[in-house]
Amino acid sequence: MSWEESTKQKMLHLQLPTDPRWVNIAEMNIEDILVDHAYCEQKAATSCISLIVNFYDFQEVTEVLTPVVAEEWGHFERVLEHLKKRGYPLGKPRKDEYVIKLSEFVKKGGSRAQQLSEYLLMNALIEARSCERFKLLSNNIQDEELKKFYYELMISEAGHYVNFIELAREIYDKGLVNERWKEWLAYEASVLNSLEIKGDRMH
Repeated sequence: MSWEESTKQKMLHLQLPTDPRWVNIAEMNIEDILVDHAYCEQKAATSCISLIVNFYDFQEVTEVLTPVVAEEWGHFERVLEHLKKRGYPLGKPRKDEYVIKLSEFVKKGGSRAQQLSEYLLMNALIEARSCERFKLLSNNIQDEELKKFYYELMISEAGHYVNFIELAREIYDKGLVNERWKEWLAYEASVLNSLEIKGDRMH
């Protein structure tokens, strides 16, 4: 069964596809894309660690997200290898306007389970969008090594998306999570539509 078939029923449900111009601009700025990608992986690992630490009283979080931390950090190391191989320095991190906008949508207050579910849904959405963009890169760029790399990461991000959203449904009311997920999807589409297309960013 292909990746597309095996994930059809659980992903991606994004309401707005990435502008097709992005992948062409990104390929022309592959050094910037790799640098930004490296920091995205670092932030993903850090986000999972923060959830484990801040929601220590939810054992499921530790069990599910600890392996994700290891995978995300492994991805960070692999991106660094691709940078080094091509003679590119890591460079400095850039402000992630996409993630900043998403974080503004997180509901404050409520029970700890509700608070946790908000962060899990936000992370699920970031993973879903990353998965979509990795698929675009794997299908369209000319660099064969990077095509394979981004295909592998596409599959991994799909798994992380499922980890986050299923964990949210486990620790909080499933019906409420599903309704809130629809709101997150609609909001993310509006955010993507409002942002300028930048070929030096993963998001």
